[in-house]
Amino acid sequence: MSQADTTVREDGIIDSVSGPVVTAVDLDARMNDVVYVGDEGLMGEVIEIEGDITTIQVYEETSGVGPGEPVENTGDPLTVDLGPGVLDTIYDGVQRPLDVLQEKMNSAFLDRGVDAPGIDLEKEWEFTPEVEEGDTVEAGDVVGTVPETVTIEHKVLVPPNSEGGEVVAIEAGEFTVEETVVELDSGEEIRMRQEWPVREARPAGDKKTPTEPLLTGQRVQDGLFPIAKGGTAAIPGPFGSGKTVTQQQLAKWSDADIVVYIGCGERGNEMTEVIEDFPELPDPQTGNPLMARTTLIANTSNMPVAARESCVYTGITIAEYYRDMGYDVALMADSTSRWAEAMREISSRLEEMPGEEGYPAYLAARLSQFYERAGYFDNINGTEGSISVVGAVSPPGGDFSEPVTQNTLRIVKCFWALDADLAERRHFPSINWNESYSLYREQLDPWFEENVADDWAEVRQWAVDTLDEEGELQEIVQLVGKDALPEDQQLTLEVARYLREAWLQQNAFHDVDTYCEPDKTYLILTTIKTFNDEAFDALEAGVPVEEITDIDALPRINRIGVQEDYEAYMDELKDDIAAQLRELY
Repeated sequence: MSQADTTVREDGIIDSVSGPVVTAVDLDARMNDVVYVGDEGLMGEVIEIEGDITTIQVYEETSGVGPGEPVENTGDPLTVDLGPGVLDTIYDGVQRPLDVLQEKMNSAFLDRGVDAPGIDLEKEWEFTPEVEEGDTVEAGDVVGTVPETVTIEHKVLVPPNSEGGEVVAIEAGEFTVEETVVELDSGEEIRMRQEWPVREARPAGDKKTPTEPLLTGQRVQDGLFPIAKGGTAAIPGPFGSGKTVTQQQLAKWSDADIVVYIGCGERGNEMTEVIEDFPELPDPQTGNPLMARTTLIANTSNMPVAARESCVYTGITIAEYYRDMGYDVALMADSTSRWAEAMREISSRLEEMPGEEGYPAYLAARLSQFYERAGYFDNINGTEGSISVVGAVSPPGGDFSEPVTQNTLRIVKCFWALDADLAERRHFPSINWNESYSLYREQLDPWFEENVADDWAEVRQWAVDTLDEEGELQEIVQLVGKDALPEDQQLTLEVARYLREAWLQQNAFHDVDTYCEPDKTYLILTTIKTFNDEAFDALEAGVPVEEITDIDALPRINRIGVQEDYEAYMDELKDDIAAQLRELY
């Protein structure tokens, strides 16, 4: 339920309290109605109705709440406020702006039962009409624009449930989100602010096959396992393997127009890092601060368990709203495992029959409902927009066979498996190239071949084959040692080492190496392939492996990632490698 102007309908009485689950009697309610529980008016949602007993999950701490206290029903489902002011804002799990709550309470710690609207109802925005009097508009049409941030132009839409009609009044000027900006002949008044139920997907036209990559600036992802705009990806990995940093890198550098970052049940200091970094960092597309295209939903591990579910739905609904404007949105959910754990806790308190490892039987259905809202869409107003969803999964002990990981794998088409062994060896991003995969690769190859290089797919396949061969040879090396291998296989191991260290490894904390455009990703790969081709020519001419791997130019391959003027550096390096190897025979 939006926090503005709630009209209360019926009263009930609390019957029992069990953590975040409260039962009430004598409450006239429907499923998913928002209710206010107890003397303090704690926000909750109806999740089960059996006869006269209504079960509610409460989105705040319930200690001190007892039987006999009142329950007030609003009669409306959980909705979010949509309009100018959503970006560059930090919300909790039920879309209360944390900065507004802090001002209200004059404290860094939130009191229970405090409310605030999701967007500022008093701030005035400069509205520029896009339609004229006499024009006919339908649901989803753009009627005007507002400069929401320095980066994003907010498009004011006719609400999706509107019947539309002819514009009889519209004018430019400064308005609050509550004031009417367009009047239709049917008497309908259109404002900048909309509300939408979080559990209901906003209407869209056809879902299309995505053919353009969401460029991440990370070589292992763009080069080996790309995700499409409108695609879905999972990042499972044990603790300390780099899930959060990988997601933060995607939020910082991906070429989406809008980023929605959901901190779902993770540590507070990780959200703090995002809040501190994003206002300082420039957006690689526009040069403006990253926060200008970002909205953060912070529902950290010390916040109420039940709100983890609402924060995921709040995030995807905000993403759909900007998709309807024709923007490409990237949504990061860190971590979906904490949301699943919240479902497990609520389910056990409801005494439902548990599924595998205690998770509810509907775990797979809930996960798929969430990921299915991603996609590349024809919007109902004729524009195209996309939502790409990247969900982190935190399997206990790094066990990928547990239910959340397995159910997520059935849904997503891109799998970036983080490896604790790689993380211990300080190989970051620690994405295991043997376990990971992307089902978008073939449909994205034409884009890379047109925009980066004709032989993109061919060169990448060479890298994949070399890394595969290294994996097989490593098993032999562990048994008999590297020196027992034939010279050509020793050389393959050396080439694969440069693929791992110079291409797959990337330093997220280096000013230059943190972001790598596709051209640079390709050129690094071709430099290593140049060494491979020239080295095997030298080997065939009778030059020993030790001499080939001892040339002066070779260590410079590992420094390509940190070069700003990389094209000149790589051209010179390729020439030096070829010249020094040819001198040997």
